[in-house]
Amino acid sequence: MNSRRKLIVALGVGALAVPFASLAQQQSAKAARIGLLGPASASSYASSEETLLASLRNLGYEVGKNLVIESRWAEGKSDRLPELAA
Repeated sequence: MNSRRKLIVALGVGALAVPFASLAQQQSAKAARIGLLGPASASSYASSEETLLASLRNLGYEVGKNLVIESRWAEGKSDRLPELAA
């Protein structure tokens, strides 16, 4: 009877683990999304953006695979920032 209990417990735990495993797979398939917003032009942030991308690559993120970056630049017109953020 002891081995029967172990079998029932193992089957129960296995049945509970299946939904969690599928949930983890679904979440890992989603790409991370990062927004960049700045008051100047894109060229003034080029080195900072490259440093950010290099750091993210070191963490396993790749643009187009599991990472999406959306950039908006106000080109010196800071009154455009709220519109670009929306």
